Amino acid sequence: MDKLTQAREEISAVDREIAALFVRRMNAVRIVSEYKAEHGLPIYDAAREESLLTKNASHIENDELRGYYMDFQRNAMRVSRRYQEKLMHGMRVAFCGVEGAFASIAAAKIFSTAMRVPYPDFKSAYTSVVEGECDCAVLPIENSTAGEVASVMDMMFSGPLYVTGIYDLSVTHHLMAVPGTSISDIEEVISHPQALAQCAPYIRKHSFRERKFENTALAAKFVREQNSPRLAAIASEETASLYGLVILDKNINETNINTTRFAVLARAAVTDGTAAGKDRHSILMFTVGNEAGSLAKAINVIGKYGFNMQCLRSRPMKDLLWQYYFYVEAEGDLGSPEGKAMMEELALCCDRLRMFGSFRYPAALHVENPEDTI
Repeated sequence: MDKLTQAREEISAVDREIAALFVRRMNAVRIVSEYKAEHGLPIYDAAREESLLTKNASHIENDELRGYYMDFQRNAMRVSRRYQEKLMHGMRVAFCGVEGAFASIAAAKIFSTAMRVPYPDFKSAYTSVVEGECDCAVLPIENSTAGEVASVMDMMFSGPLYVTGIYDLSVTHHLMAVPGTSISDIEEVISHPQALAQCAPYIRKHSFRERKFENTALAAKFVREQNSPRLAAIASEETASLYGLVILDKNINETNINTTRFAVLARAAVTDGTAAGKDRHSILMFTVGNEAGSLAKAINVIGKYGFNMQCLRSRPMKDLLWQYYFYVEAEGDLGSPEGKAMMEELALCCDRLRMFGSFRYPAALHVENPEDTI
């Protein structure tokens, strides 16, 4: 047997092994996709893939072959993502508003292959996940200008869902109206209360009246239906194109650094180590007794176990007058031994304590299709 024939037979034998291993790998990928659907996780995780590439490349001692092996691995990961996309195509993601709303844009970027299901308000979107109509919900929790979205945080505290990820969406507001309208024609602007708050100086400058709507896209749709030059909406550029409006003035928000944080809420928490690393992030909520030092004691417990608090907020409890719950975001993994010990000790000094999960943060919104842009 000559060298060429021998080499080809060796390649064929290896290919048969690779085929069997490929099937084994894709069976595991199916399980991963099921887990992601259950926990409301996106398909693409750039940081994890790069970490795996670096780790797997260390198994190749031959310097010349290492780069080729990394290319081989990248292709295998692309194939895995395509398979997950096929499996998760039926995933249903709830959001508040209509197509073109910022929540719709965020949901599309986090779950590009899933079916996005619109709901008229935050509560109905949240409830759709609780009742099993949808797999997860994408809801805003905070804006860099207007602050927290109180109604969503209250639902998080009182409801059963968990946070499986937080994603930042840069928000740019534009003034839009029906074709033929000039700014001098406008008497009233309509939009979501958060958008109105983010554009308050601009609205005051032009002495516009304000009208609140459930979301920015519905406001744009209403302006199109009314077909009046006296009305304008504040919404995204995508919304203007969607409803046939013209943009009269761009970037009217108070600051150019205008970002909304969207939380993915699902029926199961993620504390399985997928957020391992320095960028792991955790959320918990709790109440404490109405006595001196009770809040300080809880905060000290969090610090004692090495969790670096990045956010501490208080919100009034609707069912108890002058009583408050506390919302905490901290660096650290609640699924780690330190996290479990911290939760056990917090349970001793908190009246109510709820863990919402640990995940990687900050996370880019171009998570499933990095080449796609808004």
